[in-house]
Amino acid sequence: MNPDRRDRLRDAAIEVLARDGGRGLTHRAVDQAAEVPSGTTKNYFPTRDAVLRAVAERCLEQYLALTEQLAAGPGPADREGLVALFRSLLENVAGPGRARLLAVLELQAEATRRPWLSGILDPMASGDFAGFELAQRAAGLPVTPQRAAVVTLALHAAVPHLLTDGPGTLAAAGLDDPDRFVRDLLDTVYPPDATA
Repeated sequence: MNPDRRDRLRDAAIEVLARDGGRGLTHRAVDQAAEVPSGTTKNYFPTRDAVLRAVAERCLEQYLALTEQLAAGPGPADREGLVALFRSLLENVAGPGRARLLAVLELQAEATRRPWLSGILDPMASGDFAGFELAQRAAGLPVTPQRAAVVTLALHAAVPHLLTDGPGTLAAAGLDDPDRFVRDLLDTVYPPDATA
């Protein structure tokens, strides 16, 4: 089977899942989104579970590529660098990462009924806990595993609100200004004038 076509189908399936939700993820919808002949998706991914697995694996590949790209950079050298990193990640939610993150949320809901999906999705969340802790350490903050987990959980909790874009919720959570949100989060977990 053609690997380029396979990736094209997986990318189209992410778009369909993000746009139409789990109920809209059909072989026909993926064929249409990928602009391929009818039946192509079924040839590559014969069952709905195979399509879900393909989407989850593609989302994981994209996540790993993004984290590899971030890891290749210098990393945050101080608190301001960490603010910039976390702000850019939050801004990515409403921008280029939107479809992937919507698809991941749909896949997480599917994982409550198909536990095998959790095994594919888990490296994304666990990778964030490890990576975000390293970033906080690199920025020179007095990190404990608990503090790092609170920051990661707060960033994860922000994702669905950024995706749904409800102005009242964004304002109430401080997410209408991602820079301020990140600064307030870090100031709460790591007060600037406190010692470790």
